[in-house]
Amino acid sequence: MVNQETTEKLIVMRLRGMANAFREELQKPNTDLTFEERFGLLVDREWTLRQERSLQRRLKTAKLKQQQACLEDIDYQASRGLDRSLVRTLATCQWVRDHRNIILTGPTGIGKSYLACALANKTCREGFTAFYIRVPRLLQELAIAHADGRYFKVLHKLGKVNLLVLDDWGFSRLKESERKDFLEVIEERSHQGSILIASQLPLAKWHEHLGDPTIADAVLDRLIYNAYKLELRGASMRQRRSTLT
Repeated sequence: MVNQETTEKLIVMRLRGMANAFREELQKPNTDLTFEERFGLLVDREWTLRQERSLQRRLKTAKLKQQQACLEDIDYQASRGLDRSLVRTLATCQWVRDHRNIILTGPTGIGKSYLACALANKTCREGFTAFYIRVPRLLQELAIAHADGRYFKVLHKLGKVNLLVLDDWGFSRLKESERKDFLEVIEERSHQGSILIASQLPLAKWHEHLGDPTIADAVLDRLIYNAYKLELRGASMRQRRSTLT
């Protein structure tokens, strides 16, 4: 009866991991473990359960385009200029702690989105928050937010995450309002969080793409001065996999 009451109290206190571990310990024969050691096992179970739940919440909130992307599965055999030692450095997530950025460029199909999602996945696993969004969708949502009065709320949300992943940057020429909105997003995160931008557009053409020289200078100054720059090259990975299969 006492054990049942203890289990129910643990569940009421939302200590389900400890409750499950407590039940399992009751089923075990006498062991040589001390009380402190057995109690430590219960605490470890609760800790592990909470860490896993927290990770799953971060991954769900991140809305990664490729949920299963991870750094351990990166293909280094394909010749696309991917530096294994640099990826190992980025895997520590020190760049996120230091609020540094990543500029990831290369032709279509080379694996930019996969690498971006893998880095965001690792960021989540290290305890940081991340959010993935395609730039065309971002600009569309900001335009809607202007209309319904949520603009500053959306900007605040984008500024709070530790890592903001902006994919498919540079697809089409920006309107004046979109240039200003993009600058606001970058400014909101300046010195407060990291940005990862994936683009088919070579970095040398970004200034021209932004159109307005003043806005271009402001955006690039905030993005590039402390950024890791990864330029992928070679044939499409999608075509390569299609050929292999």
